[in-house]
Order: sequence, then C-alpha cells, then structure tokens
Amino acid sequence: MNTTKTLQSMPPSYIREILKAANSDGVISFAGGLPNPESFPMPLIAQSLEKVATKAGLFQYGSTDGYGPLLDYCHAQYALKESHQELICNGSQQGIDLIARAYISPGDKVLVESPSYLGALQVFNLAQADIRTVTSTAKGPELGELENIFSQQDIKIFYVIPDFQNPTGICWSLESRQQVAKLCQLYNVTLLEDVPYRELRFSGKNLPLVSSFCPDHSLVLRSFSKFIAPGMRLGLVTAKDTWIQALIKVKQAADLHTNTPMQALLLDVLTHPDFALHKQNLVASYAQAYQNMANMIDQKLSQYVTFKGIEGGMFIWLNLPSCDDIKLAKEALNRGVAVVPSSVFYHSAQDEPSGLRLNFSHCSETDIETGLERLAQSIKLFC
Repeated sequence: MNTTKTLQSMPPSYIREILKAANSDGVISFAGGLPNPESFPMPLIAQSLEKVATKAGLFQYGSTDGYGPLLDYCHAQYALKESHQELICNGSQQGIDLIARAYISPGDKVLVESPSYLGALQVFNLAQADIRTVTSTAKGPELGELENIFSQQDIKIFYVIPDFQNPTGICWSLESRQQVAKLCQLYNVTLLEDVPYRELRFSGKNLPLVSSFCPDHSLVLRSFSKFIAPGMRLGLVTAKDTWIQALIKVKQAADLHTNTPMQALLLDVLTHPDFALHKQNLVASYAQAYQNMANMIDQKLSQYVTFKGIEGGMFIWLNLPSCDDIKLAKEALNRGVAVVPSSVFYHSAQDEPSGLRLNFSHCSETDIETGLERLAQSIKLFC
C-alpha cells in the first residue's frame, strides 16, 4: 500500500537517524534534547506509584480532556482565565499535532522563526501548511520584518518558542513579547506559544508569557518532560474554551484519552512537599552543566566557533564559518560524538548560516570534555 504523497515528500528526520547512531557504544551524544536521567525525581515517583496502584478507578477509561484533579491544578497553577480551558495530551508534541489537525487546512500560512523546532516543522508539513519564516534575533523575531509579513501574507498561526528556544537557546526580551502580542491582535494572527523549557531558567529574570499580553489570540503548549521525566509523555494545551473543544474532538478520534494513571502520578509528584526542592536542584545542576560546556568550548573550540551565552534551557548554538554542516556532523559521529547540524532547523536550508546545536543537559563533565575534543578534531577538517 502506498503512503500519502505528503508523507512521500518528507525526508527522514535527521535527528531520529542520528539518535539511533548516538546510542552505539562509545558515542558521546550532544544531539538529543535529553534530560539527565539522574535528575528524574525517582523517590517521589516511587511513592506516587504506590498510591496510584491502590486506586482501581484510575485504570478505567477516562475523560478525553484529562484527569479532573490535574486539570484543576493546572488551571490554578497557571492562573488561567475562566474563559480558558486545559487539555492534557501525550507530550506537547501531540499538542502541536492536534492543533494542526484541528486548525490548519492545506495551504494555510503558518509562520515560524528561522531557525525553529524540527518537530513542529514536520507537523506543519504533514498538515500541508504553507510555511513562511521570520528572522530570529538575539531578542526575538525581527519586528519590522514580522509586521511586514503579517500585513501582507495573511498568516493564520505564528509558532514560537520564546523561552530558551530550541535550537538556539534565545530568550525573547520583554519588548519583543509585548510587540509580538500587539501585532498578533492587530492582524488577527493566532499565536502558538510553545514553552517546554520555561521551567529551566538558571539565571536572569523571569519574563511573562507572550500569550499573557494576548490571551484570546493564543494557544499555549506546556511540557512536563523537561523537569520531571520525558517517558511519562505528558503535556498541556491551554486556550479559549471553544478552541480546546475542537482539539478534544480530534484527540477523541486519535486516542480517546491520555494515560490516566500517569496523570494521577504526575499530580501527586507536582504537589509533593519535596517537589520544589527537586526543581531547584535540577535547575542548579543544569546551570553547572551549561557552565562546564561553555568553559570547555572556550578552551577547545574558540578558534573555530562563536556562541552567545544563555540563561536557561538545554542547548548551546554554535556558529561556524561557512561549511557543509551535515558532512561535519557525520564526520563527528565517525569520531564518536553526535551533534545536530543547523540545516535541519530551517524550513529551507539554502544559504542559511552554518552551525551546530549542542545539548549540555545529558552528559557528564568528563564526557563533555572528551566529546568537545572529538568535535574539535572534526571541525578542523571542515572550517
């Protein structure tokens, strides 16, 4: 049986392929957006599992929108308007997919930052969206360019990651957040704000969500993967009630509902008296891991690359002299270190600047040093 023409036209995911190789013995991986498994709150999870195992009702079919007590917790925790609702989904990745299936028709224009998250680009391509791009700067999207696009191109959705963006690590300024919200309201563009790394700020000042300045023009995607455990596969979509109702219809057809026992476990972990300390320790460990990698890049790669400091998240974005960064990544993998080339994060990779995305949250300090030494040897051949 033949697959759809849309699927046939999609290239295989470079990240999925490189992650397979990255699991080989002897390979040090900076490729995936993997939390450190030593950071998972296993003692809290173990306690919660015992509680969940005593509640048979949790193992029955559940409500499509989610486990009621968890929905109530999220509504209060994120101070949602009464007119807004929550939907628990299988990771925020499913949230992107549900939104695309509910709201994007073939040919609808979707705007993304350049570069942007590969997983979102794949979803929008499957939905046959007409993907447009806006230049990303150190403070957020280039605002003059953004207004020109909004005013001339009938954009339906603007997908953004304002807090410690994947792949660049950029955090938007307050002015950018306010101006983007203003433009979305002015030109009736729906903001799709993805914030999986927001809880991982280790320096600087917390900034309000972009959507807080345009709540009725936005959907927000949250994830519990990055600060609890990704294998739980739990995320959250919030938006106006009528918008969430459409997503519930799509989700009901897709999988009926998200794993209820796991939702109950999540709520128990989130409300555990020791959870705040877990999160504090997690952020501190990522701050140290980032500093370790940043220091070693300065020591071992500074003659070849540049990068800008970050205040949170899981990634460092290396700027390279012009080169074939895919070939460079393959050479690095041959030498035992996995990285992701910048090309895969652009809707169109032609004439885009060369670079690499490095994840610092997963490896030990020793592996970071060894991996960067291997990467330096590879860069020497290409830059």
